Amino acid sequence: MASVPSLASTVDQRIADALSAALPEAGSADPLLRRSDRADFQANGILALAKKLKGNPRELAAKVVAAIPTEDVIQEVEVSGPGFLNITVGDRAIIETLAARAADARLGVPHAERAGTTVIDYAQPNVAKEMHVGHLRSAVIGAAMVEILEFTGEKVIRRHHIGDWGTQFGMLIQYLIEHPHELDHQAAGGSRPGADPESETGTGTGADAETSGEEAMSNLNRLYKASRVLFDSDEEFKARSRDRVVALQAGEPETLALWQRFVDESKIYFYSVFDKLDMEIHDPDIVGESGYNDMLEETCRLLEESGVAVRSEGALCVFFEDVKGPDGNQVPLIVKKSNGGYGYAATDLSAIRDRVTNLDATTLLYVVDARQSLHFKMVFETARRAGWLNDGVKAVQLAFGTVLGKDGKPFKTREGETVRLQDLLDEAVDRATAVVREKAEKAGLAEPEIAENGRYVGIGAVKYADLSTSAVRDYKFDLDQMVSLNGDTSVYLQYAYARIKSILRKAGDTRPAAHPELPLAPAERALGLHVDQFGEVLAEVAAAYEPHKLAAYLYQLASHFTTFYDQCPVLKAETAEQVENRLFLCDVTARTLHQGLALLGIRSPERL
Repeated sequence: MASVPSLASTVDQRIADALSAALPEAGSADPLLRRSDRADFQANGILALAKKLKGNPRELAAKVVAAIPTEDVIQEVEVSGPGFLNITVGDRAIIETLAARAADARLGVPHAERAGTTVIDYAQPNVAKEMHVGHLRSAVIGAAMVEILEFTGEKVIRRHHIGDWGTQFGMLIQYLIEHPHELDHQAAGGSRPGADPESETGTGTGADAETSGEEAMSNLNRLYKASRVLFDSDEEFKARSRDRVVALQAGEPETLALWQRFVDESKIYFYSVFDKLDMEIHDPDIVGESGYNDMLEETCRLLEESGVAVRSEGALCVFFEDVKGPDGNQVPLIVKKSNGGYGYAATDLSAIRDRVTNLDATTLLYVVDARQSLHFKMVFETARRAGWLNDGVKAVQLAFGTVLGKDGKPFKTREGETVRLQDLLDEAVDRATAVVREKAEKAGLAEPEIAENGRYVGIGAVKYADLSTSAVRDYKFDLDQMVSLNGDTSVYLQYAYARIKSILRKAGDTRPAAHPELPLAPAERALGLHVDQFGEVLAEVAAAYEPHKLAAYLYQLASHFTTFYDQCPVLKAETAEQVENRLFLCDVTARTLHQGLALLGIRSPERL
């Protein structure tokens, strides 16, 4: 089905047509339409036109009003103040527009046919290391942007740039050679996810995957700690470990095979954590630092031959006029170190080359900590100078802030250690399950449904707390607030959805049906107009990479529904037609809530 134009876009076009008809000398003018507390919409564009035409704004506004048809969509237009137009749409137009949305599986949201491809770099854990609270935001924000961009029509390629290369692997591999059974275990979830190149997802759901992930991380932790102790205390082992790095970089088969064991073991763990987060991670999308090894030397050669990078004290560097240290000297981006080793910049620049050349990317979106902003600013500028980024290809960092504790300081355990992501998610689910259990008897939930809904509510609470905050801002991780039924929380939204589904069930054989002929109460109008904005909000979110605006829209939607529910009896409305019409408003609201939450990666249980 074709997309359904919003009432705002229809009204905007009618006002623009009236401006052109009444004031042809103004050319094509923007009505500057926005939502208003004084009416449904307000158009402020006549003020700017009056200055341009040197006319009286109220007189010009009167001319424009005379040219506006007030029949099918626009019910009333009032000139206010120095030429503002206060516009009220008809009740019929609201219900007819919503009926057109309800007839479409996509709620009338346009699906743009775009020629471009966005590569999203997000969820970047490190091999042989535990995921901690710092990994949360990249995963949650990135996954939401994937869903939003795909829903609005963008071709999206996921990339998980995991940390799977570097000097620490020499130490780990050498220790494993000398202690060959340190990683042995029978994975409860079956074969290792990396073992099958056709495998699409990780270890799946359930206790087996969880046990396997815990065991995998336990093995890796134990091995890492033991190898570090030996590395720091035994000079001969340290020398063997450094030789092993050389063998790894040279592609020596036995060394590579053992390195792959670390990657596979880590994937078992990664997948168990992402499974808790209710996120799908696909094997083909995991292209870590090692995936660009074969390109590094060529990347350096191309930069040096083009003059973009120059030798400085033996290192290959790129300099920038506006990047200087405390001493006033320019701080370079080091692409290749003086000892011949490659820096992160070489890998990141090679990844850009690969994504532009081999994946035909037109947008590169990096969901990366704001503290790495300077690094990416220099990498992007280097790629532009080299011609890998140009007018047809852009790179954007979707920078995010830090997760803070209730005290406003970086989130730590009582012992001052970084919080394990797995522990944090488990606690969120436990807290949420307790909240669900309190309401379970009234909702008629059995224990399996309580457990399932507790998981959806807990993980949804964590995701929503993150996504409802502008990404670049820090936010406080407060589980008590996150699982609250009151305030701007996912639990509030989920309960609003469950309440609507309960109303629809209680309606029995009475089905939702739109009745455009009926007058609407103020709360019905407010709810209907807000539902109608869904597509416009999604377009704005997709264009600016701002998922918090979708979260804000959904919270406002749930709030409008609460007001509607309080003020407008649904099943006990005065007439059968009014019952059907209000059930229709309930239904289209529920579908919008469900779709919006799904785009944020949050489930909406039908009974809570």
